[in-house]
Amino acid sequence: MVDAVRQNTGVDGVEGGVGLTALMVAAARAIETHRHDSLAQDVFAEHFVLAAPASAGWPVRMQQVPDGDANPLWGRFARYFGLRTRVLDDFLLRSVHEGCARQVVLLGAGLDSRAFRLDWPPGCVVFEVDREGVLAFKREVLGGTSATPKAARVAIPVDLRADWVGALTDAGFDPTAPSVWLAEGLLFYLPAAAETYLIDTVDRLSAGGSALAFEVKLEKDLLEYRDSPLYTSTRHQLGIDLLKLFDGEPRPDSAGDLANKGWSTSVHTPFDFTHQHGRGPLPERNDALAGNRWVFAGKPQP
Repeated sequence: MVDAVRQNTGVDGVEGGVGLTALMVAAARAIETHRHDSLAQDVFAEHFVLAAPASAGWPVRMQQVPDGDANPLWGRFARYFGLRTRVLDDFLLRSVHEGCARQVVLLGAGLDSRAFRLDWPPGCVVFEVDREGVLAFKREVLGGTSATPKAARVAIPVDLRADWVGALTDAGFDPTAPSVWLAEGLLFYLPAAAETYLIDTVDRLSAGGSALAFEVKLEKDLLEYRDSPLYTSTRHQLGIDLLKLFDGEPRPDSAGDLANKGWSTSVHTPFDFTHQHGRGPLPERNDALAGNRWVFAGKPQP
């Protein structure tokens, strides 16, 4: 299977740099899936982890982690990703079930399997935007399972630094109809100008009744937390230096920009949802999650 994936897809698209973090998050979702108090279920996650040579030896169940939840990476950090998955799952389903939007755009979709595992209402279209190598790897791995999309799924192989707007509209996206947008684990890898362009573009392409969720980091100095357990364990156990992948520029106030454009916005810490769900990470000293914020925005009807 591994050889076939490497030969037939751009497996290198998930084996280096930011692509490797997609496998890390998939491993976290697999671990979350098998917890007795699981926050989110993703039965496809472990297939991605086991199919890529770079991650084939990583744990996909907590029983495979010798120090269990005491491990900063596969304990607290993985639980963070499990909580994030649950919160954003809830946002997407609430947006399409309670609103009138039937087109969903996953920007930097990575190894997201929401098109296959969430209960979408009839008529939903899920657009997955990411690099060709990532989507090819996903297609090959899911093709070896019983995965069947629960909505119309449209994969759009384009780098977000290229003309992703043209690719999206060419694939059938209708900017005159309400839409739901998600940028999960994406913006802190982009230069500030690219984040501003993305947010402005989503605003321009969103009809009234649209919704958007995204994740940002608000630290003035990312290196302040270089020695935090989350970052050091990720470097030592996986060889991923997240701080070298994150863009170090001062971040724009994207939530404020949307509010100025007329969107309703709410900004939360992950810990808000830990308290809501009764499980998940809590604040600690030297905390790499201290600056993380989850932003939810809605564009009113005209």
